[in-house]
Amino acid sequence: METWNLLFNIVLLLGACMVAGGLFARFGQSPMLGYLLAGMFLGGPGSIRVIHSEHEIEAIAELGVALLLFSLGLEFSIARLLSLGNKTLMAGGLQVLLTSIFGTLFCLVFGLPVTEAVAVGSLISLSSTACVLRVLMERSEVDSPQGRNTLAVLLTQDIAVVPLAIMMTFLAHGGTPASIAFDIGKTLLAAGGLIFALHISLNIIAVRALGTLTLDRNRELTLVLAVVVGLGSAWMAIRADISPSLGAFVAGMFLGSSPFATQIRADISSLRTVLLTLFFGAAGMVASPLWIAQHIPLVVFVTTLIVAGKAAIVWGIFRLAGQPHQIAAATGICLAQIGEFAFVLASIGRESGVIQHETHMLVVSVTIASLCATPLLVSNAVRIGCKLSTLIGATALRPGESASFVEQHPDIVIIGFGPAGRLAAEPFVGRGERVHVIDLNQRGVAEAQRLGFIAYVGDASQAEVLEHAHVEGAKVIMITIPDHAAALRILEELRRVAPHTHITVRSRYQRFTHEYFDSGASVVIGDEEEVGARLGRESEAWLMILDETARQTEGESEADGLLSAEAM
Repeated sequence: METWNLLFNIVLLLGACMVAGGLFARFGQSPMLGYLLAGMFLGGPGSIRVIHSEHEIEAIAELGVALLLFSLGLEFSIARLLSLGNKTLMAGGLQVLLTSIFGTLFCLVFGLPVTEAVAVGSLISLSSTACVLRVLMERSEVDSPQGRNTLAVLLTQDIAVVPLAIMMTFLAHGGTPASIAFDIGKTLLAAGGLIFALHISLNIIAVRALGTLTLDRNRELTLVLAVVVGLGSAWMAIRADISPSLGAFVAGMFLGSSPFATQIRADISSLRTVLLTLFFGAAGMVASPLWIAQHIPLVVFVTTLIVAGKAAIVWGIFRLAGQPHQIAAATGICLAQIGEFAFVLASIGRESGVIQHETHMLVVSVTIASLCATPLLVSNAVRIGCKLSTLIGATALRPGESASFVEQHPDIVIIGFGPAGRLAAEPFVGRGERVHVIDLNQRGVAEAQRLGFIAYVGDASQAEVLEHAHVEGAKVIMITIPDHAAALRILEELRRVAPHTHITVRSRYQRFTHEYFDSGASVVIGDEEEVGARLGRESEAWLMILDETARQTEGESEADGLLSAEAM
């Protein structure tokens, strides 16, 4: 009976999150805020308390955090980070450090113990990857100067989550410098062993085993692999007495360099979304609407102070990096909130005794308040940045100043790299155009990479795969796969992601041509028409040969007749 009660509570929480998230999305806000408020009013202290399995739900929801960190590891790439620029990446690390220091000093001024002040200062240094990137993508500003700055800092913060979680555990244990050094050494040794084990099992065994398979016929294997690796690595980390975040992140990072990374990211997105919805709902259950109502002046004051302080720190850092006032200020406004990982770190701090109950309630309440303000702040970041620049007398941003920040999108995207895809790609080999290839067959991807193209193993009917390949910036997209239903799904998804791009579609049968045009194809090239045209050309060639042969035969006959007449 306990199991069915837990299931009822999970369904109730997910249903409430769905309704609240839908309402927030309807009014242009992040659905995550609806998830937090749904949990806060259904199961938090001082709420209506219709959910009584908060501890069990929180344990299940932690699986969502593990998969989120696993996904972050899949995205992690040294080449990708370096492409954002050394100054920008250094600015991200400096932001985490300076915000932690100033946050710690602020807490000490208000009388918190040293360990608690360090813990709170560290967790408020993080910003919300989920909220900020969602708004930037909806406004098509990810590739803008402030968007690229924000992305670099968020990636740095995501990487910093793991050491911050480890540091939170050390703050709880305390002890002499020698004992702390021993704990650090033990943790590093365990982490090294875990990393080595994951490297052997993933880079050598799993990738080679999957390399023998064709994913279009074994699609379920990538999902099973992702769940086993993501959650299994978190369990291994727990058994090694280190942070499960580290295990999940490292496992994702190893798989991120494999050719299956793009498809794995897409396959686990639905499962990760469900578990993260539970996580935010469970995080909301920690907050108390009654406590917030009783301490509204304090929550508003601290929220305003943190938002203004973080924005000012980021502004100053990017000004030192040589960026214009408008861009630096807009970047600071985008990163001014406290992120969702603060719930994770605050939970670790509360359970270990580093963060006291009242401090934890304030941190959770301020985090929710800052997240509520995030969509409005990010949407108006450029406008606010320009007004602040005008107030301090800064010069306007010249058009050429942001040119170096523009991301390199593909010129051509080819979906499917079978015989038709290879023929379509031949004119672009060695010409300098940026060509991206998407195919579920690893052999096709390997062939595309051999020709110098950027290639992904993935199902192009999934939006996550298309976004990862940056198809929205392509000039031409070619769909060369023969399967009608799959090509139609891909075309419909492409029109949502890249509504104005020229799309050429291969149609195996002529009867599907109008259906492709109705779904948004710019040009449809039919196999039957091409085969018929080729047969026609071959027939014409043979007819020409036959005519020529006939003329030659007729000429030879006439010549023979003349010779016979002369001989007579």
